[in-house]
Amino acid sequence: MSDQPSRTGIWLAGARGSVATTVIAGTAALRAGLAGPEGCVTEQPGFPDAGLPAVSELVFGGHDVACTPLPKRAEQLVAAGVLPHGLPAAVHDGLTAADAEIRPAPLPDADRSQLDAVEAIRADIDAFRARHGLARVVVVNVSSTEPVPTAHPAHGSAAALRAALAAGEDVLPPSSQYALAALTAGCAHVDFTPSTGMRIPALRELAEEAGLPYAGNDGKTGETLLKATLGPLFAARGLRVRTWSGTNLLGGGDGETLADPAAMASKAASKQRVLAETLGHPVEGEVHIDYVPSLGDWKTAWDHVTFEGFLGVRMNLQFTWAGCDSALAAPLVLDLARLAARAHERGISGALGELAFFFKDPVGTDEHAVMTQYETLRAFAARLGGGR
Repeated sequence: MSDQPSRTGIWLAGARGSVATTVIAGTAALRAGLAGPEGCVTEQPGFPDAGLPAVSELVFGGHDVACTPLPKRAEQLVAAGVLPHGLPAAVHDGLTAADAEIRPAPLPDADRSQLDAVEAIRADIDAFRARHGLARVVVVNVSSTEPVPTAHPAHGSAAALRAALAAGEDVLPPSSQYALAALTAGCAHVDFTPSTGMRIPALRELAEEAGLPYAGNDGKTGETLLKATLGPLFAARGLRVRTWSGTNLLGGGDGETLADPAAMASKAASKQRVLAETLGHPVEGEVHIDYVPSLGDWKTAWDHVTFEGFLGVRMNLQFTWAGCDSALAAPLVLDLARLAARAHERGISGALGELAFFFKDPVGTDEHAVMTQYETLRAFAARLGGGR
């Protein structure tokens, strides 16, 4: 048992994926002074002191269906150009320690109901907290995007959900099973994916009953970040956007998952929603997502925007965004986990709409303008740090 009760656990669903591996390796690099906090919003100069748990106080664990150890996954990411050469060797001990805390994902099957799977997830989280004497644990979903589930009557209320699960019914998608496990384990929950997670009304009710905070959905790392920034610019200048179309090329596991039209539907919806919200009117155009295996963990977005100015003059904007998804996402995952942990510590519960700055489709708010979201985040951070 650890004698450091102030430490915070981060339990990752998808713990051996590219994003999770980058989070864990990056955290070890920060601790060792091998890297700076570039990309970490809450570590930038002038950001309010929110009293977040220190990087040195973070302990990692999680679930995954994959068996490749984290040191090997880190080497694969070096080969893909995601991690710097030499980093896996330099942070080998941190990768090995985290890998020892990764458990096989408990999946429902003929011998295990969804309720049993949720209980198994909860038990693993509880054991992790006890082994390390953690003050609290934040459950973060960084697993593959799942298809949009079919609505079920049990989703409507906590009582109906409890009854359906007790009867052995399969009523929750995997992301929502993790959300429920987080609640039953007394943990804050963050969904970095566009999957359903906590968006089922019954789970939101349970979160309120338990007094626990949650945040999501779908981390905003590339094309949508630009949409949320440029949309308010057009609106403020009175330039009417007529069309906004984009093509996204993705490799790696995320691209492979989104090659499934059912999984892509939830991603495309979250990417497009920001435009109508920031512009104040619907816009023609679609988002296309194409899987290009050779790109690996890299992604490219091409966008074409047409807009109308004074006297109806037609103009256009075109831009290309090329980035490394894991390198963009990992520092945000750290920010979110630390912010959610601090919110839990301060007794804040329910949807953390103040964290909308990090998400394409944020829960708890309809605000999508990125600089408005940023100022809200800064105010929230100041609130979290008050009275330290």
